[in-house]
Amino acid sequence: MREQSGRSLIEIIGVLAIGAIMVSGTYAIYNSTNQKQKRLIAASSLENIATKTKTLLEYSGYGPVSVDFLIEAGALTNDKAPAGGQDWSVTSSIDGTEFSINLVDLSYDECAYFTTKKLNWVTRIKVNDYDSSDSSYCLKTGANKISFFSK
Repeated sequence: MREQSGRSLIEIIGVLAIGAIMVSGTYAIYNSTNQKQKRLIAASSLENIATKTKTLLEYSGYGPVSVDFLIEAGALTNDKAPAGGQDWSVTSSIDGTEFSINLVDLSYDECAYFTTKKLNWVTRIKVNDYDSSDSSYCLKTGANKISFFSK
């Protein structure tokens, strides 16, 4: 009798299952790393916007400051939001001593990240119109609004 060589169907299915597990794990790690990188870039962009806004307020001595004003002054190159949806704003107090960067349409994860991350230029945070420095006011629906205040 001849000996047959080769793999059985069960062995092939086992190899494919192990491969699928490895691919899904790699994909999850990639997504997690990608999200972390986007958040770090957004935090850096927010700090850059805050620094430029503070400089313009000190230079001009009064408000109002807006995204359009920052673009016209050369502080921003475009009106793209650093995080969240496209409907974001920068506002200042009338006397120019305080300003806020307001982000909208943030996901729950983004909201939780920005409320718990200690940004050194931020003096106060509002989450969905509540003063807060934790993620307890972040909504699971993904329609979160965060305002970062700075003096």
